[in-house]
Amino acid sequence: MFEQSGFLGTKALLYMDIVTIYFAIFPFLLFSSIYLAIKKDYSKHFISQTIILFITIIMILIFEVGVRLTGGFTAFAKNSSISYDFLFVFLIIHICIAIASVSGWLYHFIISYKLYKKNKYKFVDGSKHKKIGKAIFIALTINSIMGVCIYILLFIF
Repeated sequence: MFEQSGFLGTKALLYMDIVTIYFAIFPFLLFSSIYLAIKKDYSKHFISQTIILFITIIMILIFEVGVRLTGGFTAFAKNSSISYDFLFVFLIIHICIAIASVSGWLYHFIISYKLYKKNKYKFVDGSKHKKIGKAIFIALTINSIMGVCIYILLFIF
């Protein structure tokens, strides 16, 4: 997986293609889960959030291991026609948003689970759960778009 050529027809390796495809559909997966909450199907919302969070953590781990085994950002940036400085700044912004949004999502998930165990789904109406969830969704979506853009900038241009 970490040495095989990808399937998207770019210079990227297989693991990069897999992770990029996942994060390209990721906002739609999140929206589908949120839609369940809008329809007040909180049980399915929680289950879908659990599954999406688990898969996302696996994808991040695959990506991080793969990048370290295959030369890192600098090696990929050398093959791009885009300015290294631009790519580097874009990457730093992406990483900052990623750390904040994924950490926020994980924290929100844990707190919500604890509240659920205590009060079942009654906490949703009287809490900031919806507002925080919307902010996390926006941050995760921006981060996904940025990740796909980095793939495009590194492996297509």
